[in-house]
Formats: sequence, structure tokens, C-alpha cells
Amino acid sequence: MEYKRIILKRGKEESLQRFHPWVFSGAIARMDDGIEEGDFVKVYTSAGDFIAVGHYQIGSIAVRVLEFADREIDESFFVERLQRAYELRKAIGLVRPDNNAFRLVHGEGDFLPGLVVDVYDRTAVVQAHSPGMHFARNIIAQSLLKIADGLIRNVYYKSETTLPYKAELDPQNDYIIGKFESNVAVENGLKFHVDWLKGQKTGFFVDQRDNRSLLEHYAKGRAVLNMFCYTGGFSFYAMRGGATLVHSVDSSEKAIRLTNDNVELNFPGDKRHQAYVEDAFKFLNGIDDKYDLIILDPPAFAKHKSALRNALVGYRKLNAKAFEKIRKGGILFTFSCSQAVSKEQFRLAVFSAAAQSGRRVRILHQLTQPSDHPINIYHPEGEYLKGLVLYVE
Repeated sequence: MEYKRIILKRGKEESLQRFHPWVFSGAIARMDDGIEEGDFVKVYTSAGDFIAVGHYQIGSIAVRVLEFADREIDESFFVERLQRAYELRKAIGLVRPDNNAFRLVHGEGDFLPGLVVDVYDRTAVVQAHSPGMHFARNIIAQSLLKIADGLIRNVYYKSETTLPYKAELDPQNDYIIGKFESNVAVENGLKFHVDWLKGQKTGFFVDQRDNRSLLEHYAKGRAVLNMFCYTGGFSFYAMRGGATLVHSVDSSEKAIRLTNDNVELNFPGDKRHQAYVEDAFKFLNGIDDKYDLIILDPPAFAKHKSALRNALVGYRKLNAKAFEKIRKGGILFTFSCSQAVSKEQFRLAVFSAAAQSGRRVRILHQLTQPSDHPINIYHPEGEYLKGLVLYVE
């Protein structure tokens, strides 16, 4: 295959020499005619030296780099990268009989920018976040069958909401390979239904697995409130941990149905759990000293830098309400999954909320994303999940 060329402005190769996997549009001096979104391109310095190969797209990030060596990007490339990603998950102990749900590919963190793959039992759910990965979806699907010791049998493509809308790609969510077998997966011995057909993201938030395990150790003897519960992950970990009661709250009726189904899968007939379809602030206003363990895991308040200020106000208000209502000696798990919000900004918002409440608060843990969401050391932007575990006197 003959790749078209992109030539950088003088000095703009420095970030690539440090292996940062993005080329910004402002760094480009000129490019060959006829380059279209999703095309493979080779990137050259102003002196004409090869420096990277990747996918081109229109926008601020013009090239997502796949390789810093001059090589063909074909099926063997994807098989190699996907197998290396799988070997990492095996090495960190995520592939085992009591855990068949994990993230197999985390974009830049697995040197496949623009691609996310989550595995639920025998099904891989693929999300493209760039036109190039959308066009490569069939090669990726075939490659997934060739790796992971034959673990994957079905590949579901789910990119209707993740691709740039201006690209006009019209992706269709559907099976590329295989068919529906079962939507029940296992995480640390707990079962849950995964709705990859119509649910958020790939159907479940595997990025909170380690934090759910930590919560389990704090749940014994406590009354637990799981706000923004989605499909109830924190709730059934709290129940296994010995919570006296667990209440799950979400504004989505469908999410609450799935939460109830998941609790029933693991604790059939258990009266400790109740679920509520309710707005978060409205619910928090009425709880009055009822809970001594609260989880705040809201959806991203800021998906872009333009929404940052409002997001920080939202985090401060939400946490202030939790500080106001939680029992003395309570524990608060609070999170932000907004990539646009830094760790320091999130902590400042939570600290401001604590000061506003006038209560004594201590940090027990500072949390982040799990090891199957690795951060490329040359791409610190890949760190998106921030969390604090706080003891409130």
C-alpha cells in the first residue's frame, strides 16, 4: 500500500520524538492531495525524515499515531498489538474463571489510539473513536478471533455515539462476527447483566472494578447509598461486603431495572436492597442522616474543556450535599470520570465542598483507573478517572 505524506513544520516533530501519539493540525506544513478522513498516512519532518505512521482525521488532532517505525499497517499489525494487549491482561491476573470481564484495548494506553475493546465472557464489544479505526473495524474483528487463546467468539461493533459526528460515517451498531450468546458476565465472582446493545459505553463500567473491590472492604455493618448507580456495580459489592442496607439511585428507569436484575442474580430475594428512580440532588436533599457510606459516581460533567467551569461547580455542589447529609463517622467514595477535569481541580472542588460543610474530613485513598485501562507514559492525557475515599467526622 502506498501511503500519502504529511510534512511537519520545522521543530514540530519534537513531541513525536518523545513518542506522544498525536499530531495536531497546527503542526502540519503541507500534505499530499487527496488525503481523506481515516486514511493511513506517513508523517515526515521538515527535513524529509520519516517519523510516524497513523490515521488521518479532520480536527485539532490530525493524526493518531499507530507506529513510530516505518512498517505496513495490516492484519498482522493488529493481531500483534491485540495479542500484546491480551498478554498484559493475563499477566495482571484478570483472565480467570471468576473474572471474564475486562478492557482488552484502552486506546493510546495499548498503542491503538482511537480504539476501545471490552470483553464480556466470549463477546468483544468494539468502539471506534476515530474514523481510521471505524474503517479498520472488520480487520480488527477478524484479528480478535486469532488472539486470546480463542477466547473471543463474537464481536459486537458499538460506535454510533463515539465517532466524530462531523465525519458523517453513519456507523451501525451490530455484530460483525458471531451473534448474541449470553449477556451475563462475571467480575470477581459476582454476576451481572451487560446491555451492550442499548446501554451506556460498552454496557458496563469495567473501569470501577478495583474501586468496587475496595468499597466491599468498607461496607460491613454500614448503610450504603449508591448514587448514579447505573447497573448497580457498587451495590452488589456492598451487599457481599456485609452492608446492612443498600439503596441504589439513578434517574434512568432502565438502569434501575438492570440494577435490580443484577442484585437478584447475586442475592435473590435479599431485602437489604432497594432501588429508586430519582434525580440525584432531589434524593440527597431528603436523606437526613440515614447513610454512613455514600458513593458518588456521576457521568462526566465535562466532556470538553468548554464545560470545565460548570463541571467544577457541579462537583462542588454534589459533594457539599453529601458532606451535609452523611452520618458522623461516614465514608464517602467520590469520583470524576471527566478527562477535562484534572486530579488537582477535582480535589479542589471536593475540598471546597468539605470546607463549606464545616466538617472534619480525611483522605483514606486516592483512586484512579484500573490496570486494564493503562496510561501510555508518553500520553498522560490517558488518565481520566479520579477518585477519593474520605472519612467524615
